[in-house]
Amino acid sequence: MIDDRTGMIDDRTGMIDDRTGLLSPEGRVVMISGANRGFGLAIAKRLHADGYRLSLGARRLEALKDAVAPFADERVLQCRFDAEDAPTARTWVDATVRHFGRLDGLVNNAGILRLHDLEDYDEAAFDAMLEVNLKAPYRLTVAALPHLRKSGAGRIVNINSRSGLRYVAGSADYNISKFAGIALNHGPRVEYWADGVRTTAVCPGPSATEMNAVAAGRDLTRPETIATIVSLVIALPNNASVPILPVCSDLEAGV
Repeated sequence: MIDDRTGMIDDRTGMIDDRTGLLSPEGRVVMISGANRGFGLAIAKRLHADGYRLSLGARRLEALKDAVAPFADERVLQCRFDAEDAPTARTWVDATVRHFGRLDGLVNNAGILRLHDLEDYDEAAFDAMLEVNLKAPYRLTVAALPHLRKSGAGRIVNINSRSGLRYVAGSADYNISKFAGIALNHGPRVEYWADGVRTTAVCPGPSATEMNAVAAGRDLTRPETIATIVSLVIALPNNASVPILPVCSDLEAGV
């Protein structure tokens, strides 16, 4: 049913703007990991401007507070989340729900990169890569799922990489973690589709972040562009899911 006063369609998942066909951000709560810089900070700025309530997580809480100070208000909760400290995942989710009373979205953004030859295998470095890029978002996803299912329009966005879609020499650990991340992206969507859970793996190529300093000087994708993409996919209604979205700053055959 369309409300003539608001132009919104009311259904069990929330209000859908009849003009755009998108979910309204009003009242919706989104968690973003690694929100103190790069993609995470750009996404936080954009979703705050859109009108979402945000729970922002980062390993260094003081750095997070400094980064988000220009827009921090009553709609912004700041929490410590360390991808290598397993209990902080559930602690952060619990704090978010306790503070806002609900959870509608999760953006798994925190990640690390190591460049190396395939034969340069380092057990500790590989374990760290999997811990941050795979196990940490898995833990957050599991902790958030009961609340996302209750939402009826729960959204998970995994900031993945084109390295999760094809193999490029020079970053074996990273490629492996990101390929596995695609499976993690599909899991909640497949298992909880009937509950309205939708997932998107946003897969940028070279981008203008600290992680991609090696690509400096090239025409790189800006974090603000990725933030705009995230803003769109979390607002898509249940009947318009986009599971994987490659983002290219350069021409690459097959992507």
